[in-house]
Amino acid sequence: MTAYFDDLETRSADARAAAQLEALNANLARNGLPPLADLADLAALPVLRKSDLSARQKAEPPFGGLPVSNVAHIFQSPGPIYEPGGVSRDWWRMGRFLHAAGIGQGDIVQNCFGYHLTPAGMIFENGARAVGAAVVPAGTGQTELQARAAHDIGVTAYAGTPDYLKVILDKAEAMGLPLKIAKAAVGGGALFPSLRQEYADRGIACLQSYATADLGNIAYESAAMEGMIVDEGVIVEIVTPGTGTPVAPGEVGEVVVTTLNPDYPLVRFATGDLSAVLAGTSPCGRTNVRIKGWMGRADQTTKIKGMFVRPEQVAELVAKHAEIVKARVIASRDGEMDVMRVQIEATGGDAGTYARSVADLLKLKGAVEVVAPGSLPKDGLVIEDQRSYD
Repeated sequence: MTAYFDDLETRSADARAAAQLEALNANLARNGLPPLADLADLAALPVLRKSDLSARQKAEPPFGGLPVSNVAHIFQSPGPIYEPGGVSRDWWRMGRFLHAAGIGQGDIVQNCFGYHLTPAGMIFENGARAVGAAVVPAGTGQTELQARAAHDIGVTAYAGTPDYLKVILDKAEAMGLPLKIAKAAVGGGALFPSLRQEYADRGIACLQSYATADLGNIAYESAAMEGMIVDEGVIVEIVTPGTGTPVAPGEVGEVVVTTLNPDYPLVRFATGDLSAVLAGTSPCGRTNVRIKGWMGRADQTTKIKGMFVRPEQVAELVAKHAEIVKARVIASRDGEMDVMRVQIEATGGDAGTYARSVADLLKLKGAVEVVAPGSLPKDGLVIEDQRSYD
């Protein structure tokens, strides 16, 4: 019999809708907006996009005049956009996902999400505390030390990007260090089927969540692994990109999320991600709506190695060097690892100099190829994702 995180996961649709409407109206009041009579009326409110939020924050730093409360941390994400963080139990609602992944009391979680400026490390640490697990605040990098710590401490669970676990496992194997990791809770990038199978072959059950720095956990997998169950603390709409109008059930559209967190009540926040509602409910018994998971970007913004690369960052690269005519970022895979390649049309210049600018502006390292002006396709793409998600 499935043990659930709480009773909210199995409530009826009517009970969920009534509770969500009450919480939503309370948050609308905090935002100075009138109450709604029905959740369907949410579609009439304007969509808030990252660009809008960034502009508001520049005008009214740090949170754009939103009714933020109980702030324990302030984080910075690319943009820059600033997000508040709290320390109350399961503030980002990540505990629900970790529980579904089988992580709880007695587990030691090696948390390989970053703790520097961005909130991912704290998001997963807060969730681990909610389920009673101990945490190794490992952060990113220093793989040899990560492998040694996992062995010496007896780590039983991993939290981090999907492909970095393989790096740790391979390093531990090369060092002759047996590990006890049997559970993995991943996010920040696509979990490719081949990589999930490799972990299963190594005796590791790997599940993924869909979360953002602004919203916390949005949806998550359970052991049933049939779609992603929408979290109880958010309302998810699937809309036609650029319009905010809900699509027909089952159609692909942009994910727009309203969080019911009273400390940071974002209303109709556009993620830029594409997904679709999956009919029915999960075989695991959780009754909330499911989505099909991440199905691409509504714009060209692409996540590579757990970091977003945005068209405006590519534009900054072009503007920084007078001899660059245009640039194109290409995301691909080398085995189970993300790879970034940057093609630069330029009348001259040095690839090494451009590579340093790429690392500085895109916050990622990648191979740089300088090509003659007119060489790149004239298809409007500045970021091309060649990875297969089948």
